[in-house]
Amino acid sequence: MSLAPARPKGPHLNALRAFEAAARLGSFTAAADELAVTPGAVTQHIKSLEAWAEAPLFVRNARGVVLTPLAEELLPGFTSAFDQLGMAVQALRAKAAPRKVKVAALPSIAQLWLPPRLGQLRRAAPEISVSVVAMETPPNLTREPFDLTLFYGADQLGANEMEVARDRIFPVCAPEIAARLTGLADLNKETLLHDGAWAKDWDMWLSAQPDADGIARAGTVHSLFSVALEEARHGGGVLIAHEALVQPLLDNGELVRPFSGSLDLPARLVAKTAPAFARSPIFSVVQDFLLGGAA
Repeated sequence: MSLAPARPKGPHLNALRAFEAAARLGSFTAAADELAVTPGAVTQHIKSLEAWAEAPLFVRNARGVVLTPLAEELLPGFTSAFDQLGMAVQALRAKAAPRKVKVAALPSIAQLWLPPRLGQLRRAAPEISVSVVAMETPPNLTREPFDLTLFYGADQLGANEMEVARDRIFPVCAPEIAARLTGLADLNKETLLHDGAWAKDWDMWLSAQPDADGIARAGTVHSLFSVALEEARHGGGVLIAHEALVQPLLDNGELVRPFSGSLDLPARLVAKTAPAFARSPIFSVVQDFLLGGAA
C-alpha cells in the first residue's frame, strides 16, 4: 500500500495579513486596529510567520518595531496581493448584491447630512437598499466592504473622489439668543458650545474676526457635533456650525446666524467611491440623489 507523503503547509492567511498591515503601518497596534484584533494577536501571528520563514521580519526596540531588509523587500508584493484580493472581494459583493449599497461616513454627516438625501433616494428608487456605518476615520475602500465614503479632508482629490461641499464655518444659535447679540462682545454673556471633534472651531473663527479680542473661549464641550447642535437648537448656547450640516435648520428658521462673518476652511466634504461600485448600474442613481445636490 502506497503512502502519500504529507504536504508541507504554508503560513496561515491571517499571519500574512498581520505582517502586511504591521509592515505597511509601521506598528503592531495600528495593524491591530485595522484588522479589528488585539495587538497580542498581531504579535502571535508575526511570531508564527517568522517561525515558518525561519527568519526575522521585524526588529523590536523600545520605540516600536522596524522592518528587517527582508521585510522591506517583500512588503510591496504582499500589499499588492492583498489589494488585488480586496478588489476581487469587492467585485464579488457588487455582483452578488447589486442593489445593496454600504456607506461609511463621519458621525455628523451620517446623522445630519445623509438622512434627507437617503429619503429622496428611497422614494425615487425603493429597490436600492443603503446601509450607513458611522465612523471617525475613513475605511480603506480597497480592503473594507464599503461602496462609498463621506468625510471631510483637505488633501488633493484622488481617483474616484469628488468634492461635495466646501467646509464653511460660522456661529449659529436659536432666534431668541440671536435677538440679544448685538456685537461680538455679547458672546461673553452666552454659553459657547464646543464639539470635541472640532475643538478649534471657535478659536479659528474668532481669530478671523476683527474686534474679537477679549472674547472668552470657554464653554461646554460635547463629544458629538449632533449633540452640540441640539443644544444650540434648544437655546443652550452659540455653536460654531459647519454649513453643510446645518443648512436645513437655517432654511426653516430653527437656527439663525447672529453674525455675518464666516470662515472657509481648507477641508471639504469629499465623497469617495470604490472602483467596483463606480462601475455598478445603480451608481449614477445613487450619485444623483446622494451627491448631486450637495455642492
